[in-house]
Amino acid sequence: MTAQAQSSPQFSKPLLSAFALAAFALSASTMTGCATTAAAPAAETQSSSTQDAQFEKDRKAILAMAGTYHVTFDFTETVAFDIDYALAPQKISSGNEVVRVIADEGDYISLQHILVVGGEDKFPVKHWRQDWRYEPSSVLVFTGANSWERRDLSPSEAKGKWSQTVYQVDDAPRYGALGTWSHEDGYSSWTPPAEWRPLPRRDATTRDDYQAVEAINRHTITPDGWVHEQNNTKLILTGERPQALAREIGVNTYMNSDDFDIAVADDYWAATKDFWAEVRAEWDRIEATYREFGLSVQGEPEEVYMKILDLAEAVEDGEKTASVAAQEARAVIADYLVTDPEPLSERLAGTD
Repeated sequence: MTAQAQSSPQFSKPLLSAFALAAFALSASTMTGCATTAAAPAAETQSSSTQDAQFEKDRKAILAMAGTYHVTFDFTETVAFDIDYALAPQKISSGNEVVRVIADEGDYISLQHILVVGGEDKFPVKHWRQDWRYEPSSVLVFTGANSWERRDLSPSEAKGKWSQTVYQVDDAPRYGALGTWSHEDGYSSWTPPAEWRPLPRRDATTRDDYQAVEAINRHTITPDGWVHEQNNTKLILTGERPQALAREIGVNTYMNSDDFDIAVADDYWAATKDFWAEVRAEWDRIEATYREFGLSVQGEPEEVYMKILDLAEAVEDGEKTASVAAQEARAVIADYLVTDPEPLSERLAGTD
């Protein structure tokens, strides 16, 4: 069927929940003895130097994603795998987004996205977060039905690679993957193997015909910003084995722009960053403690993230201190946390 583009949405304060709720040489030893003995340190030095140069290029690429942007989100279903399935209409939207570096420890970089939306009265929407870690010991992956698993990695598996873990608007996890940055042909790009991820909100709130996305996420740095390309296979998980329903191509284009009220996002972050640091620390504790964990609610977890976002708003408005609000946020997380997830089929039984 013919794809139909949707016009850019008009945002208002009440849509806070409905939107998004839419970043490290060995010196040659003095050459003595026979020629074969002397050659080895030189080779090691060259290898180490090359690895260091690659590491710095990787970091530069990750940090290049920080900035202020006009973003276009374009998703088009391209292939149906069920004879009775009709491809969904193309979905296009746009907005303004601020991406800030909130942590840089060399081999660990965290980037926080904040949307600036609304008509004449602009307001911020805390959006997704992407954490990058070099040669990690594990990667957090989505296992379906609002559950996640810490997958251990051997040193050889992680060598030279970066994990990217993406987090929800309330800093709960969404998905993770391990991949290598390439800097060939004049551009930098990171492409991991396919991994599962939860449904995007645009589908989680309107559809019940599939339960997970098998996605390849490519991040590419461009002269005027960066592009997040997605090759998404929508999976039905209710049978004996996963079954593909349809394939979708997503292209999120981040174009450098300062033609909007950037202070709206920065002011929000200045007011709430201490609160969010404590929320992140709680999820970090959970990830480190439990190999598998999840949420007790299925489908779009709006009832969880809205409570956390409301607490952040109370901090922004001066109604609660960051420490008091963070204590309440930890209690909310504990209310919904599952540390021994049931098998996937049983978790899916509660999906609406």
